[in-house]
Order: sequence, then structure tokens, then C-alpha cells
Amino acid sequence: MSRPQKTFRAIEIGDGDDRWAAHAQALWPRAEEWLTEESRTAEGAARAWALFATHMPELVPVLERLARRLDRPGGETFLTLATLRPFFSGCTQIGVGGTLLRNYDFAPADCEGTIVSSHLLRPVIGMQEGAWGLLDGMNDAGLAVSLTFGGRFVHGPGFALPIVLRYLLETCDTVDEAVGALRSLPIAIPQNVTLVDSEKAVTVFVGPDMPLTGAPDACAANHQHLPVPDDQERFSRTQERLSAVRAAGGDVAAMLKPPLYQYAYDEGLGTLYTAHYRPAEGRVTYHWPDESWDQSFAAFAPGSRVIALGRAG
Repeated sequence: MSRPQKTFRAIEIGDGDDRWAAHAQALWPRAEEWLTEESRTAEGAARAWALFATHMPELVPVLERLARRLDRPGGETFLTLATLRPFFSGCTQIGVGGTLLRNYDFAPADCEGTIVSSHLLRPVIGMQEGAWGLLDGMNDAGLAVSLTFGGRFVHGPGFALPIVLRYLLETCDTVDEAVGALRSLPIAIPQNVTLVDSEKAVTVFVGPDMPLTGAPDACAANHQHLPVPDDQERFSRTQERLSAVRAAGGDVAAMLKPPLYQYAYDEGLGTLYTAHYRPAEGRVTYHWPDESWDQSFAAFAPGSRVIALGRAG
């Protein structure tokens, strides 16, 4: 059976310049599908803008600049990432020894697959989603962050977490600062966030129906503080993966093998990439079973690669 393929790209976008605009405009037909019906109304757009301006004021000038360059009806509302239909994914992650190691599990066709080096407010490198949000990333202060789905199927007013990770990396220097910022941000669906700097690594649980809650350690899969129903465990193997990542520690090789590396691409739970951030060094390596791709603040390499997903030949 042939292995699924996914094209990953690495681009430098500076402050959101013409390179970003060309990339975002090409994504727009897909991005527009994520907007809710409410967000297509004047009232819904106004609520999204007010939420963004209230909670992420430092990024308002950036959003306005990007919206002008995107130049699409509804583009400004979309870029708030406060009006998106909920989406649910897999993923496993761990912070240990000043590093952040994660597997991102999702449907290949629905992941943007873009590694971005940017300087919106400060230097940031990460895996982009939602035109300028991030699934994981690091900044020049030595802070790295990553998300996983929290496993509970509830939804409320608030932000999709990729824009929250972007906000944390643009405005925070340390884990403590980022956790403090997270406490006041409304989050649309249950998510787990792992944060790492040179002094500390933590995971916290967030969601629309709960205050920020610390996890027992700096590991996360796809559940939070509540028991996982048997049928959900059979489908997601979240408890099995959490036990496995705790046992593996920061071992990249373990992340590229079952149970941490998943093959259920048709169900939206196949592993698309493994990211290993060393934020104090300003370096990240993206791994797949057959190859890897190094990026850093000192030597960012734009380009593209077609990756064969799944089991190595």
C-alpha cells in the first residue's frame, strides 16, 4: 500500500510582507471554510474584533496590517481566529531538559504544513496554522510552546489556540509570563499547552468551561483532568500515549514509533510531523521516519519537501 504524502514548506515572512500575503491569499479558499455563519454577519465580526482588541491589544496593529495585505472579504474577521468552527486533533508532547518534543496528529489535507520564520513583534519560528497562528513554536527569548486537543467535545466563545500560541510567543519571555497571560484569555475548545524555557517546563489545561489548571507534569496527550471513556480511549489511545511519552522522556526515536507515532490518517489521527525545539539554542528539528529538517534563527532555510508519511520503507 502506498504511503500518504504531504508537502511541507518553510518560508520567511518578515513582518507579514508580500511573501506572507501571497501565501495567505493562496490559502484563502480553504481558510474561509473555517468561518462560522455568525462571523459572516456584521454583529459577529464586531464581536470578534472587540474580543481580539480586548485580549491581544499588542497584536492589533499586526492584524490590521495583515488584513490589508490579505485583502479578502472577511479577512480581518478570520485573522482574529475567534470565529472559527471547532476542530479536534490528536497529538502528544513533552517538555524536558529545556526542550519541547511533540508529535502532531491530524488529517494530512487539513494541515497547512508551513514552517514560518517571522518578525511581527519579535523573531519567532513555528509551524503555522490559520494564516498566522501556530501549532507550536519558539521565540528569541528562549520560550517554546505547543498545543494538543484536550479531548472534551465542548465549545464556547473564545480564541482558537493557534492565535493564542502566536500571542504568547510575541509578547512573553518566560514560562511564568506565558502562563500568567493564558489565565485571562478565553479559549474556544479544551486544549493542553506545554511551555518550556531554560528554567522550567509545564503543561496546563485550558478550555471554555474551566479555569487554567496545571497538569501533573510537563506531558500531554488528548485528555485533561477527567476520566477518558473506554470508546474514546480505543479510538485515540490518549492514555496509552501519555504513559508512553512519560516513559520515553525526550527520546526522539520513541516519538517515531508506535504508540506515539500514529498511522490512522484516514481518521485524522496520523502523525504528520515530530518537532524537537531547543529554544535556548534557537533551534528546531522537524522529524519524519525517513528524514529530518533543521531550522534556526541563525540559519533559517526556506524551501519545500514532499514527505512520505507513515511507516518507513
